[in-house]
Amino acid sequence: MTTRKVLIVEDSPEIADLVAMHLRDIDCDPVIVDDGREGVATFQSGHFDLVILDLMLPGMDGLAICREIRKAANYVPILMLTSKSSELDRVLGLEMGADDYLTKPFSIAELVARIKALFRRAEALAAPSPPTSATPSITHDELHIDVEKHQVTVDGKAIGLTAREFDLLLHFARHPGRVFNRIQLLDAVWGYSHEGYEHTVNTHINRLRRKLEQNPAKPHYIQTVWGVGYKLTEGNSP
Repeated sequence: MTTRKVLIVEDSPEIADLVAMHLRDIDCDPVIVDDGREGVATFQSGHFDLVILDLMLPGMDGLAICREIRKAANYVPILMLTSKSSELDRVLGLEMGADDYLTKPFSIAELVARIKALFRRAEALAAPSPPTSATPSITHDELHIDVEKHQVTVDGKAIGLTAREFDLLLHFARHPGRVFNRIQLLDAVWGYSHEGYEHTVNTHINRLRRKLEQNPAKPHYIQTVWGVGYKLTEGNSP
């Protein structure tokens, strides 16, 4: 197994050392930095397979670091750690490009599950697409998804999506009309199905609607099936 290099930007020595210890248990090579600006410099000077990032940091906060990391040409998954539990803090982290988040205090089993899920997702993105079996693009009414380029347009206008938003939309688009509950979506898109994290799905659904819909309050594409879950309308795909 190839050792994965992980950057931990965390100013609590106890948390950083604990995370590093369990990363080594799954064949990772952790690098710990306790300052935000130093974290950005360290990321830019090396190659990392994952960044584990605290929200509140000296020098530069986690949101600003997310923005800097997302300027890089290559995609690197980001797992954000935060002691704040409000929906706004979670949304801001996801908006800045974090792939996932954990609220402190968190269980080690949960941390390791999230890390493994992010590695699986990164490997899937890096794997070459099958030449014939993969659908290169999906068109759904005015929504167009270029699967290979990871690009989305609505009525010809480019829509900027995070990697996880794209995955969620693509999952819906591959199963138009099918209703998924939040646990199913967590398992299919995030790679885990832990009860209590369904709000992660809600947050991403709301953000997709704001980006895709003319009127997010009355969505045309991703609709709520009350008491069940969510679906993509069957539409009029060519």
